[in-house]
This record gives sequence, C-alpha cells and structure tokens, in this order.
Amino acid sequence: MKQCIVAVSVLFLSGCQSASPLSGKNDPKSESWELAFTEPYYMKVWVEDSAVEDINGKLFTRTGGGTAAGGEPENGKEPARGWHALGAAAKPVIGADLPKRIYVRWQSIVEPQTYKVWLDVPEEARQLMVQSVSQRCPETPEQQASYSASIYLGLAPGGVVQVFVRDECHRPVKIARAQAEVEPLGPSQGKSQGRYAYPVSEKSKRYIDKFGIPYGSW
Repeated sequence: MKQCIVAVSVLFLSGCQSASPLSGKNDPKSESWELAFTEPYYMKVWVEDSAVEDINGKLFTRTGGGTAAGGEPENGKEPARGWHALGAAAKPVIGADLPKRIYVRWQSIVEPQTYKVWLDVPEEARQLMVQSVSQRCPETPEQQASYSASIYLGLAPGGVVQVFVRDECHRPVKIARAQAEVEPLGPSQGKSQGRYAYPVSEKSKRYIDKFGIPYGSW
C-alpha cells in the first residue's frame, strides 16, 4: 500500500512539474556543461592546465586553459577588490557527468606566482547547474531556460579560488572557496626557465602602483 502511495505521489509531482509554466523540459539543451575561468580586474592569470573528475569517478584531462575573463576598467576606483563580473569564455566538458572535483594549475601574472589545487564541488553547485537548464527564470518566464549549465572558477592572487554557478536567472551564485598551494616547479612546471606566459600589462602596473594587490578581498 505504501508503495502505491509513493508511486502516485511521484506521478503527481512529475505531472505538476511538466505542466509548470516555468519548466524548461522542452527547451533546447546542450549535452555538455561548461567550465570557465575568470579573474579579478587587473589581476591577470594564465591557466596552464585543468581537469575534471565527474560524479561517476571518470577523469577528464585538459578541460581548459589559457587566458581568463577579466578586464582593466580605468574608473579611478578599486574594481580589483572582490568579484564584480564573470566572463563568458567557457569550454564544454564533453562526455562528463556533473563535476565532483576540479583541478586547476595557473600562473598569477601580477605577483608572479604559480598555484595548483584540486577542489571539491559541493552538492549545491550540482543542484544549481541542473536547475539552470531545467527551469526558466520566474522573472522572465517567456524566455527559454539556459542552453548549457556552467561552473566558473575565479582565480585570484594569493592562490584564492572562488567557485560560482549561474542560477536559472543567469545570476552568479558563489558556492565555494578554496586555497591553492604554490606549485614548487614554478611556471610551466619548470619547463620555461622561470618565465611566465606574458608580462604584467602597463594598466595593471599603474593600478598596482596606486592601489596595490588587494589580498584578503577575495
């Protein structure tokens, strides 16, 4: 009898969800979720390598690298403090289920220093990723749900990593923070004779000369 009640309840709930005007069940969807890297304004980074372990224990290597999304807005303020925007440069992690852990090794150009970390992705992040593509935003119900779920790693000086996921209304939600360790081999794991990917930009130099690197604000 209890099994019958549970079965009816499940059918009732699934029926309500499919009939909901906010359901994104029939909206177009990507088969892959996306991994993206972002940086505080002026605090340039270079991502050397990344990897993903999904919830099934499968490892995906070389899942993204290169420059991170950021900017250098000369507005006389201190925009490098905290996180103000997430870039859109994302790469699909093809074939992966939802992420369990993510690895990233990157160069913090402005210090300069090289960091690496394996970070655990909390369940909250996975729930938001699913929700972002399965439900429309209540504020704009006429618009389709997100085409692809995405997770962003914010990489900051001092080895700080902030993890963001966009919700069904495309708003970034901070769901984790991690502290990376210094890569003892240095940039490019010692294969570049200590050279970093590129020099500090003139705008970054001027900003740092005036305001410094805002450690502790991330």
